[in-house]
Amino acid sequence: MGARNYLIEGVSGTGKTSVATELAQRGYHVVHGDRELAYRGDPETGEPLDDASLDPENADVAFGHAHHLWRVDMVKSLVADKSQPMTFFCGGSRNFRRFIDLFDEVFVLDVDADTLKARLASRPEDEFGGKPEERDLILRLRATREDLPPDATIIDATAPLGSVVDDILLRCGKAG
Repeated sequence: MGARNYLIEGVSGTGKTSVATELAQRGYHVVHGDRELAYRGDPETGEPLDDASLDPENADVAFGHAHHLWRVDMVKSLVADKSQPMTFFCGGSRNFRRFIDLFDEVFVLDVDADTLKARLASRPEDEFGGKPEERDLILRLRATREDLPPDATIIDATAPLGSVVDDILLRCGKAG
């Protein structure tokens, strides 16, 4: 939806939703990928998984995370619509490799392990990262960086939210 399109990624708890909300409050066009584009699917084929195809033995936190995908056709359609000067896609998906080349730049929000632990500890149990097994997965993913886009611009998300958004906008050629 933008003449220029940006992806903002990061593990859970780094501030993607907060950054998206702040960008929208500042008047920028934002797509909340985890709300608007996400579904549970096969990471190889993209085929949606239905309840019958879920193996209860494998339906754990890691399984859910590995099958958290974005609808590639919708991402392509939104990127092709140039009605907005800039669009920020915020969230995480395991199939980003299928559409990452559509973005003008990719940012990864990053925080140190202690900050991440503190943020996750404050989450309610019904929010991802609120349960101990979810926190353990997130901390492992942060340490290994195994499912983050390579060659992305790293943004220090330990700074105050306004400063984080200012940094992103500056890197996009806009003053905060």
